[in-house]
Amino acid sequence: MEPLPDQFMEFHPIHGINVRLDCSGTQATRVESFANGVCFSKHPLKPGEIFLIEIEDKELGWCGHLRVGLTSRDPRSLEVVPEYSIPDLTDQGDSWVFAITRNHNKIIEEPGAEGQEGGLAGGHRLGQGEAEDGPGGQGDGGGERGGNNKPKTFFTDSHLYIESIRIPRDKLVGRSRPGRYSHILDDLYKTNALPPTARRSRIGVLYVPKGRDLADMHIVINGEDMGASAKGIPAIQPLYAVVDVFAATKCVKIVQVEYGFSSLQTLCRKAIQKHIVHRMAIDWLDLPEALKHYCKYE
Repeated sequence: MEPLPDQFMEFHPIHGINVRLDCSGTQATRVESFANGVCFSKHPLKPGEIFLIEIEDKELGWCGHLRVGLTSRDPRSLEVVPEYSIPDLTDQGDSWVFAITRNHNKIIEEPGAEGQEGGLAGGHRLGQGEAEDGPGGQGDGGGERGGNNKPKTFFTDSHLYIESIRIPRDKLVGRSRPGRYSHILDDLYKTNALPPTARRSRIGVLYVPKGRDLADMHIVINGEDMGASAKGIPAIQPLYAVVDVFAATKCVKIVQVEYGFSSLQTLCRKAIQKHIVHRMAIDWLDLPEALKHYCKYE
């Protein structure tokens, strides 16, 4: 596909009653309870355009985690934003939303399922893991197995390829907070050792055209495509991203992805990072504070 023009991603001003957006519209925080945290992208997604978020903060004591997906419902058409994305939003139809868990996010194709247009119905759990029952869920199994194995090409390929779609890898994996062991932790992040539901984890949703006005929805977790989590989605109407800041997930922020030529700011960051041992050394450089902050956190 042709490179996508960069579009500044924001959350829609219409969202759940427990959500507060920051002044830039790129950070969503659930301020009360565990529900009413449903958010939407401000604009419909283009084919192959990823809506990428990073988990900023967690809240202990709740079962269940972030939920992401797509909807063809314009948020402005909703009389009331549903309390839950699953099942409230999905039961209204034309929405495909899935719960992210610590494990079992990879889609396993059923024998003979290839080519079926119906695909996975909206509102079903993502992957083959345990279902989350009830408003607060029953947890996600909580095991320590890392079900997402990073392809060996992660360190050499500049893009993630999903059929005809090319997504720059530069922003798909988060970074640790600056510290003495940042350079070690960042390498662990790149090998996908970070649980999908942990702080700094990055999760994105996009759709891939399949012809005849249909599309498949894909979830990308920490740089890895989880497979087609919903198939045969009608792509005639605009599709908005859905992000449910649910239960143990308290705050998320949007990560901007550059599809075309890198900005001057990004090129400077890459050049600086290439010549330092770890990010704490950036503090010793004679650079503007804003650029130091950008180099350490992005």
